[in-house]
Parts: sequence; C-alpha cells; structure tokens
Amino acid sequence: MGVLKPGGVESVSLKRRNEELEKELEASHERELIMRKELRRVCERLKVAEEAEERLSLQLGELEAEALTQARDYHQQITSLMNQLSHAHKLLQAASIASFT
Repeated sequence: MGVLKPGGVESVSLKRRNEELEKELEASHERELIMRKELRRVCERLKVAEEAEERLSLQLGELEAEALTQARDYHQQITSLMNQLSHAHKLLQAASIASFT
C-alpha cells in the first residue's frame, strides 16, 4: 500500500467505506434501542403475568379452604340426618312390634 494522497482513489474508497460503516453502526444502535424497548415491554408483561399468577394462586387456595370447610359441614349434616333417620327407624320398629303384642 502506497502513500495516500488527498483526493486519491484509495482515499475516496476509504472515505466511502468509513461512511458505510458509520451508517451500519447507526442502524445497529437503532436496532439495539428498539430491542431494548421491546425487552422492557416483555419484562413488564412478564411482571404483570407473574402478579396475576400469584393472585390466582391465592384465590385458588382460599377456594380450596372454603370447599374443604363446606365438605366437612355437609358431612356433619349428612351424619346428623343419618342418625335421625336411624333413630326414627328404630322408633317405627318399636312401634310396629308394640302394635303386634
């Protein structure tokens, strides 16, 4: 490579190449800014989704506890009704036996 002369072919070629590289660098910076903005939006959506998941998990836990309480209440009610039915059945049997004697 020889000595570069101002306005020479090599100088013009290098200047053109330098301008191309500067444009590519600027475009690269713009793409980076766009990607950073997109990353921030995605992170925000992820945060919202995680908070929603947490709220849903909490609600599900509360509903499960409520369902368990209701199941226990219903079981007690059924047991009570079965005991009443058994007692009534025994009374009917006793009355039936008493009426035959």
